[in-house]
Amino acid sequence: MGRIALLTDSTCDLPAEIVERYNVNVIPLRVVYKDREYWDGVEITPEEVYQTIAQETPKTSLPSSGHTLELIDRLKTEGYTDVLAIHISGGLSGTLSMMESLKEKVAQLGLSLHVVDSKALSLGLGFLVMKAGELIKQNLSISEIVDRVNVFRKEIKVFFVLKTLEYLKKGGRIGLVEGTVGELLDIKPIISINHEGIYYTTAKARGRKRSLNKVAEIVKNLIGDKKVRLAVMHGAAPKEAQELLARIRNQVNTADVFMGQIGPVMGVHTGPGLIGVCFCPK
Repeated sequence: MGRIALLTDSTCDLPAEIVERYNVNVIPLRVVYKDREYWDGVEITPEEVYQTIAQETPKTSLPSSGHTLELIDRLKTEGYTDVLAIHISGGLSGTLSMMESLKEKVAQLGLSLHVVDSKALSLGLGFLVMKAGELIKQNLSISEIVDRVNVFRKEIKVFFVLKTLEYLKKGGRIGLVEGTVGELLDIKPIISINHEGIYYTTAKARGRKRSLNKVAEIVKNLIGDKKVRLAVMHGAAPKEAQELLARIRNQVNTADVFMGQIGPVMGVHTGPGLIGVCFCPK
């Protein structure tokens, strides 16, 4: 049996203790301003992005391929034979394609690189990484782990609402979400991610309060009696996130619960005010 290293990117939003528990290697995407750039979550915080986003909306960029290869080379010296790389949806970022392009160079380093499209983001991606970490601890083969991760991916659900669609439009991430006319009427789309890994509108509600109520209703109905791993994430909206988490927890059976703020790169594309819910079976 080979040794399997677990790799993901900074959009996973995993807490530090989870990263440590499963020995996850995290490569940062980049937040790019006109005259400077930062490593996501390492050199810049979400608060710093939101403070100036109205004056200058930065762009985002892929992880550095050179930095990624340096990390994988280090993993080789630590005795790993395989790298399982699970990343933000290929429909939302070029990170997955970048990792695929490195397979030959990684092979030259003497390792096998296995790349998985999470078809998700934030803790939707994070939950898939956690599942992979649990499977690695069971000493399964890399092929069996990849198969199980791909099956489990279909069990992860993500829903979120935004205060405005402005930043999704600016970043070219609007996908199948309709909103121009609806925004004039304060109609908020409840956004999810389809089987191709891109955003789409799964429901609509008028106004902020009703849209959050609709998210809670959707999540409750989909979970039913299942025991789930649950996360509520936010972008500079902790009070609303706490209230929504408390409401959902009272209605469903939870095993693990997470709440936190999305990272800087995600914040660039959603702007302040995002509230998102993610869950998967425990």
